[in-house]
Amino acid sequence: MAYKHIVVPEKGQPIKKKGKKLVIPNRPIIPVIEGDGIGRDIMKATRRVVDAAVEKTFKGRKKIEWMDVYAGEKAFELYKEWLPKETCDAIAKHFVALKGPLTTPVGGGFRSLNVSLRQILNLYACVRPVRYFKGVGSPVTHPEKMDVIIFRENTEDVYAGIEWKKGSKDVKKVITWLNKNMKLNIRKDSGIGVKPISVTGTKQLVRKAIQHAIDNKLPSVTLVHKGNIMKFTEGAFRDWGYELAKKEFRSKIVTEDELWDKYKGKMPKGKVLIKDRIADSMFQQILTRTDEYSVLATPNLNGDYLSDACAAQVGGLGMAAGANIGDYIGLFEATHGTAPKYADKDVINPSSVILSAVMMLNYMGWNKAGDMIVKAIETTLNKKTVTYDLHRQMKGAKKVGTAAFADHIIKNMR
Repeated sequence: MAYKHIVVPEKGQPIKKKGKKLVIPNRPIIPVIEGDGIGRDIMKATRRVVDAAVEKTFKGRKKIEWMDVYAGEKAFELYKEWLPKETCDAIAKHFVALKGPLTTPVGGGFRSLNVSLRQILNLYACVRPVRYFKGVGSPVTHPEKMDVIIFRENTEDVYAGIEWKKGSKDVKKVITWLNKNMKLNIRKDSGIGVKPISVTGTKQLVRKAIQHAIDNKLPSVTLVHKGNIMKFTEGAFRDWGYELAKKEFRSKIVTEDELWDKYKGKMPKGKVLIKDRIADSMFQQILTRTDEYSVLATPNLNGDYLSDACAAQVGGLGMAAGANIGDYIGLFEATHGTAPKYADKDVINPSSVILSAVMMLNYMGWNKAGDMIVKAIETTLNKKTVTYDLHRQMKGAKKVGTAAFADHIIKNMR
């Protein structure tokens, strides 16, 4: 495939799909979007850390061939558009990619570059593992109890972007139609948004969450929803989730009702518990009963709120990994924004994108390299060598810049 601005590495090979599996060559080409603002600092650090871990683990037998692709400000400089088609084409062709934070342009065009990438590539699962690293400051008493992975539906809900502005011609039509035909009483000075949640979107998300729990021997999957109020969207998410679990995973799961009705509260060995919680209750329980949850499956908006709230308990978004995953494509990304006032100042914590790259390595089956990075981060934090965001939360810590933090991680690899 010929590209306008993307240079394909000569020595690498693309990842291929064979049947229902990805085939990873020894020198895979991995598209990488550097990102805007602080993306320039944290992505440089991340690539060095990943390259070092791969080299130390595989002794030259395996190597990532990075391929720069463009979105955001750099893409606008090169293509005069924020999200070029060839960037999406390159990610789709190579299946696995890494991404820094992106600016969303003000005004017309894209509602969000991140949302656009997810929708164009059908990356329907936003996967956010949240865990505690010893020594990191936390606002809660027992942050070590936090160890969850959130599967957030990624393409529907209010993020579908179906809205009409107050006072516009279109919103007047919508309000008039709803008030007349549906016998509603919507104020004429309202903006209107539509919240689609489908059987298809729900089931593909819940399927991925349950399969992850089974593959990793995790105890439960919790469907998080506001179905007591939004019965035909979020309530349906709950119902469709249970329906999927019973139909496709019957021999491997037990519902919470069955746990008490059939098993008198004693969980059968080797099964995954499927339960659900109302969203507002879940926000309380993730604080007060943190260790009762392992995998959470949520509609889009609930998952956005919840993943950030969980990250706050373990050091903030600087320590939170993330990925957008479809049937085969995986786009792994930092979970925070571009923080332009800190750009090019070598101060930002690169851990979010480094840990996202660990998820990427695990997705490729290169788990040993990913494990090496995690252990090196743990060692670095235990030695209290940290960037400024963690330094202000840790007594007696040594503050270093982005590049130096990466240096310490590499030094601590074993």
